[in-house]
Amino acid sequence: MVLARRAETRWITRIIPLVLGGCVGFATYAVVKHISLDYFISDQRQDGTAIAFLILYFIFLLLTLLTYFRVFLVIQYNPGVTPLGPKATEWNAKAKGRGRREGDLEAAARYEARPDDNPDSPGLETFYSKDVFVCETDGRPRWCSTCCNWKLDRAHHCSELERCVKKMDHYCPWVGGIVAEPSFKFFVQFTFYTAILCIIVIVATVLCLQSKARNGDGVDGVAVGALAVAALFGLFTLTMTLTSIRYILINLTTVDYVKSKNVVHQLAIRVPRGTPRGQNYNVITYPLPKHTNGAGQPGQPAQPGQLTRSESSSARDQLATRTFAIVRTEKGENPWDLGYYRNWKSIMGDNLVDWLLPINESPGANYESNESFYEMGPLYHQLRARFELPGLSSENERAEMCEQKSRNKLGAAGTRH
Repeated sequence: MVLARRAETRWITRIIPLVLGGCVGFATYAVVKHISLDYFISDQRQDGTAIAFLILYFIFLLLTLLTYFRVFLVIQYNPGVTPLGPKATEWNAKAKGRGRREGDLEAAARYEARPDDNPDSPGLETFYSKDVFVCETDGRPRWCSTCCNWKLDRAHHCSELERCVKKMDHYCPWVGGIVAEPSFKFFVQFTFYTAILCIIVIVATVLCLQSKARNGDGVDGVAVGALAVAALFGLFTLTMTLTSIRYILINLTTVDYVKSKNVVHQLAIRVPRGTPRGQNYNVITYPLPKHTNGAGQPGQPAQPGQLTRSESSSARDQLATRTFAIVRTEKGENPWDLGYYRNWKSIMGDNLVDWLLPINESPGANYESNESFYEMGPLYHQLRARFELPGLSSENERAEMCEQKSRNKLGAAGTRH
């Protein structure tokens, strides 16, 4: 469990769900007992109206509670944070030993303002084993100076948790914490069902108040209170639902959308091994070489386009060598836009049951894939064509492997002679 950094945020996150529970309890009392049982059945003898409200209310109350507990539990036990780097982990252990809260990095300022220059930096191979990943100008992945680790594609650093979070959307105290990749689907389901539940409460209270007004009864304080609560939460959750659906359809999070019009993504796209630097792009070769650069510091990579494996590299390392072209998108282009329907399925699931019930998590991320962390849309192929990048056919890959094996054999024979 990862807690918020600030004490006031932690207390608000603990108190607000209790307030939400109180509002639901009050609305349930108003609709079930005060309006349906006491007024429509006992006073007005309108059994059909009361039964309709009771059935609809309890159905959507159950769905609201199920989705709420699902998103709440996921946020508590699987918030989607990425691992800390070794130095950040070490500092946390020391801080915990001094009685400070684990995960409190604020006093550490920044462990590494610059990326780790170790060619064997932990986690680096996770990126260059893919065919495409988000990178910096030098071709290496993005670096988080607080978590002291490489930042996964589409991950953002959350100042409330002081951790990088996969597809972070926003911090929501109403559901107990950070809404991100593991919880976003359930959050949308929760706001959707809550909005419908609020509409049911609004309709029930309005009909009750209208009926009492026609009969000359006084103002019903319980019905007015329930109407006010339902209108407030209904407007909020309906807005959140519609906004979230919009983001799903264009495959963006709230954080992504805020800067979507001006953002330029830089991608490392795999090209055939040994591809030279092009007119419009640099190249980088992985694994990074272990040699002394121009500054005389061993272990640090040279400039982009100049990275080659050391002649002393093992045959296994040479066979694992991968070359990437470093390219930039145009401003506002979204590499992960798959089209409305596929974007929807990547978040909400493949069928109607997944869309409506909080059972399965979002299928969009595939960290085991050799292609990318998240499936990329047509823009990926457009970039290959735009920058005239050579293709990665299986025939070329096999030819490269055979060529490298032949060189290794010749080199071994020459050594024996």
